[in-house]
Formats: sequence, structure tokens, C-alpha cells
Amino acid sequence: MFSRALRRGFAPSATRSLGRGFSSAVCPCFSSSSKAVAAAATAVSAGAAAYYLGVKPGLAGGARCEAAAAAVDWTKVRAELVKILEDDKYKDSSYEGATPGPLLIRLAWHSAGTFCKETKTGGSDGATMRFEPEGSWGANAGLKKAHALLEPVKKQFPGMSYADLWVFAACVAIEEMGGNKVPFTPGRSDKASGKECPMWDGKTHKDGRLPSADMGSPDKTATHLRLIFNRMGFDDREIVALSGAHSMGACHTENSGFWGPWTRAPTTVSNEYFRELMENTWTPKTTHKGKPWKGPAQFEDPTGDLMMLPSDMVLIQDKQFKKYVEQYAKDDSLFQKDFAAVCGKLFNLGR
Repeated sequence: MFSRALRRGFAPSATRSLGRGFSSAVCPCFSSSSKAVAAAATAVSAGAAAYYLGVKPGLAGGARCEAAAAAVDWTKVRAELVKILEDDKYKDSSYEGATPGPLLIRLAWHSAGTFCKETKTGGSDGATMRFEPEGSWGANAGLKKAHALLEPVKKQFPGMSYADLWVFAACVAIEEMGGNKVPFTPGRSDKASGKECPMWDGKTHKDGRLPSADMGSPDKTATHLRLIFNRMGFDDREIVALSGAHSMGACHTENSGFWGPWTRAPTTVSNEYFRELMENTWTPKTTHKGKPWKGPAQFEDPTGDLMMLPSDMVLIQDKQFKKYVEQYAKDDSLFQKDFAAVCGKLFNLGR
């Protein structure tokens, strides 16, 4: 799968089989309801296997979770998602050989990344990005394309919440692109209207809910990253591990104003992002395709094919961040382990 991925210095590893890692175990949160257990058992006996990874009691959403477990066949949902991920017709304006995987990961990331541990607002529950004003936040530009890609799957499995679908799609995409399994527990609910969207500004999130690419200087950008991620409950190591999502996908001038992929393997989960940061040469971008660069400040490698944001460069400019970049650049297995774990934590925020 994803044979189009090109990894510098080693062969593509995104060759996971469709049925890898499936389990028919029933979520333990259902034990509080004998009716739900019976219904789930019937579903399992009928062949509706569940893809419940890393399930923990108490995370699921009560009656809705119980009903969803009996009604949703996550094996079949996964198969439909893989079809989307392998669609050769998918195109990206910033690089050739694209797949929707990075876009689906970004959707779940931006949904869950709104969480504030102080106010207990935002997070992966609710799928409020379907509504305004959240849907039109500048940070979410381009994500309506992800909504549209997943809408047919939602219609096919109406008992599944959008919130669960978005997270599950990201978990499947990560694994299909060569990453480790990310723990997934269903049971998220969908909010009813934009009135329940998290507020962009507030006492605990004065710089917004999601991280910005540049706050004007390395020191200010590093401070901003810590404010945003600490608000969610992440430490420096986790901030760097989550930044490894930039091993996939690219920036688009029509969305953020920035342009280009971070690595030469934008459809593969790997430590290439950290290797590029440490081993490549990065200078301010001044031209683009033979013309003066008129977009926001970003960095490029000597070929002009790859890019880094100011918030990426901060990871090697800040001593505390840099030590984790160095570790991940040297050890792909360590990065894969930490990335899957921190994504699992992120995707459960607000549960």
C-alpha cells in the first residue's frame, strides 16, 4: 500500500495488510448494561468484528457508546476508509503521488487539538468543526475537503458519530502509511449546532486554540507552542513527537499561504522530518518557481523542493526541543512508538 511513497535512504514500510491487528473483543465499558452486552455479543457472533484498540473503561460515552458498539462494524468501516486512502484519483497541489492520509490526520488533529484542560472545552468529542465559526477558522482552511471525503462513509454507517469517524479515519491512515497502531475507543458524540463550538479566544487560549506557524521570532514562537500544547496537557517531548506529523503531507498556498512538503516521503509515517531538520540546510525562502516569493516567511532546502515553517525551525533553535529532535532523527522506532502514543492521547482529549 502507498507504493508511491519515496523514503530517503531506506525502503517504504507502508505495506500493512487490510486485516492486520483486528480484534473481536467487546469494549469493557459495555459491562454496565446487560442489554448492550447481549446486543454486542450478537453483533460479534454475526461477524461484526470491532477495531477497539487500547480500550479503557470509562472513556466511552454511555448509552450512545453501547448502541454504537452493537450497530457499527468497525472492520467494514476500516475497509471503506482504506478504499479512500488508496484512491489514485486523489490529487494534491503541492506534491505528486498524494493520498488523502495526511489530510485525514489533520482533520482529527485540528478537531481534538482545540481542547483546554482548564476549562474542559474543545477536544475530539462533538465534531463541531462541521459548524460555524469553527469550520471557517483560518487554521482549518482546506479541511472541508476531508469532511466531503468521509461523508459517504458516514452515510453508509449512520450509527457512527462524525467525531468517532474523524478520529478512526486518522488512526487507520497512520497505520496504512506505515505507522504504529494508535489506540482507538469509540463513543464520541456529535454536537447539534455551532453554538457548541469552542471559542477561539479566551483567558487560557489568548493566541487561539491551534498552533500558529510564526509568532514573529524564535523565542515568541517557542513560547506560543508551549502555551498551546501545555493547555492541552502535553510536555516538550510530546510537542516534538506530535510535530512529527509533518513527516506527512504539505502546506498549500491556497489554504495557509505556505507552500511545499516537509519531506520526500509525504505519504509515509517516518522520522524523515527530524532527519531533514538535523541534516539538511535551511535558508529563508526568497523565490518560488523562478519568481519572487510573496508568501509568509518560511524556509527551504537547497533544492527548493522542501520547506520548513518557523515553528519547525524552532524545534532545533530551542535547546529543550532540540534534544528530542536529535533522538527521533537517530531512532525511527522510538519516534514511531512515541508518535502513536501521543496521537492516542491527543485523539482522546475532551472525552
